[in-house]
Amino acid sequence: MRNIRLLIAYDGAGFHGWQIQPDKPTIQGEIEKRLAAIHNGHITLHGAGRTDAGVHSRGMVAHFNAHKLIGPSVYLNSLNSMLPASIRILEATEESLSFHSRFSAKGKTYSYSIFNGTIQMPHERYYSHHIRTPLDFDSINECLSIIQGTHDFACFETSGSRDLSLTNGKGSIRTISEAILVNPNPFFYEISITGDGFLRHMVRNIVGTILEVGLNRRTIENFRETLLSKKRTKAGTTAPAHGLTLIKIFY
Repeated sequence: MRNIRLLIAYDGAGFHGWQIQPDKPTIQGEIEKRLAAIHNGHITLHGAGRTDAGVHSRGMVAHFNAHKLIGPSVYLNSLNSMLPASIRILEATEESLSFHSRFSAKGKTYSYSIFNGTIQMPHERYYSHHIRTPLDFDSINECLSIIQGTHDFACFETSGSRDLSLTNGKGSIRTISEAILVNPNPFFYEISITGDGFLRHMVRNIVGTILEVGLNRRTIENFRETLLSKKRTKAGTTAPAHGLTLIKIFY
């Protein structure tokens, strides 16, 4: 038995997320279909996490077990020759059998892209959230500093994120090591968040609430109180999926 690790980039537009679904195009489904062609039989691909419909990736990690003596470079070239152009395998390596793309992960970085201008270029509409009203970026930066550190992020957790009946584990407590605002181009901004783990829709819920502060619809103090409340009803709306990109997974 061999354990093959893949580093995957994909354009999430047009896909129903990472996880395989019946009769719907997904990233996992597309790759498993090609692995089945290589192996003449089903191969289960284990991802480091699940991204929602429309979410993109520059650094998803997944692994699968195989009996065939096929070198990682063959998987790299073969998969890329068969996959649609919206999915690319960036690296393929052989790992020890103890490696698991999800359970071995130590942290992740997500980036949320925002276009804050009047007219958005058409080719950017699937990759950044368009907000026409000028944002207060000083207030956004203040909110990002508030979420850094170890907190209970229950207020930013969407229902179904985890099994609430379990009493072990860390629950909704997560540690954010970095949360920063980057401005690479005029009118274009990225909220980059790195943490030891994320609850379902956590980044999008954080961004949606922070944007309400940036639009002067709630105060910085209200944002701080929302975090302490641990109640999802106190937080803002979920930011659209297409602005989110999984950047990197740490091991």
